[in-house]
Formats: sequence, C-alpha cells, structure tokens
Amino acid sequence: MANLELNKIFAAPLVAGVVFMGAGFLGELLVHPHKLEHAAITIQGAPAAGGAPAAPAEVPAEPPIVPLLAAANADNGRTIATRQCGSCHTFTEGGRNAVGPNLYGVVGRDHAAHEGFSYSNAMRAKAGHPWDYEALNNFLAHPGTTVPGTRMAFAGIRNIEQRADVIAYLRSLAANPVPLP
Repeated sequence: MANLELNKIFAAPLVAGVVFMGAGFLGELLVHPHKLEHAAITIQGAPAAGGAPAAPAEVPAEPPIVPLLAAANADNGRTIATRQCGSCHTFTEGGRNAVGPNLYGVVGRDHAAHEGFSYSNAMRAKAGHPWDYEALNNFLAHPGTTVPGTRMAFAGIRNIEQRADVIAYLRSLAANPVPLP
C-alpha cells in the first residue's frame, strides 16, 4: 500500500506537466496572435528591436556650480551625502571600498583612479579626466546619462543647491582641498 501512495506522489507533478503542455499546444492551435511590425513602445537607452543600440541619451545641460560653491554648506552636504550616498560609499581617509569606491579625496582625482576598486568599463573610459567641480555637478545630477553604462544605480540629486552642498563636503574630504576657482 505504501508503494502505491509513493507512486501517486511522483505521478502528480508529471501529470500536471503533461496537462499544462497539452493546454499550451491546444492554445497555439486555437489562437493565432498578430505579430507587430514594430515595437509599440520604446525604452530610452534600450537596444532597438533590430539589435542596434539606441542613440545615447543627451546629457541635460546643468547650470554652472562654481558660483554656488562659495555659499555652499559642507555640513548640509555631509548630511545629504551620508543619507543618499553612505549606503554605497565611505568618506574616511584610507576607508574601505564598499559597493562604490571610497570618496575621500575625490575632488581633483582622475575618474576611475581609486586603488582597489573595480570600475565599470564606462567609468574606466573616462580615466585621465579629473573630477573637477563641473564634472561632479553633472555626474551628481544625472549619473546614468553623464556616464552611460555606469554601474551606479542612483537617480541623481536634482536640486542644484543640494549638489553644491555635497560638492563642498566632498571638497572638504582632503588633506589639501582643491581651491575654489
């Protein structure tokens, strides 16, 4: 009797699979879907149906950040950076890399130059270009469009005063801060 119960337990998933497969086959025979000639919607940055990549999104022009840096509040910037960036980045001298690189001394440092961090190909392509104030402003506003292909999953900081505060805080994270222009 026990053997018969064990057979029923093993047969149930097999029978269910055969029934679902038969239902799918019958559904294909009865319903003939109309294939679309082109996609009904397009997703910005996704490859087109033909496999060719879509045109890169244009980086929105951000107003210059330098005039706001003189009045920026580094303490507010620390609060914003800790809240919005602290889960992925560290800010201490000699600190560990986390999901993102340590940001101590980032102002004036070249892109993808922090030792021991594995940068995306998109960020490595910008190696040799320094993180100046305007580069930080544009990246913090629109990371995905400023460096298409970056692995940083952050929507950006839309408020320019908050970006100025964060950049002032990042500037303070250095033994010799980069002078303001």
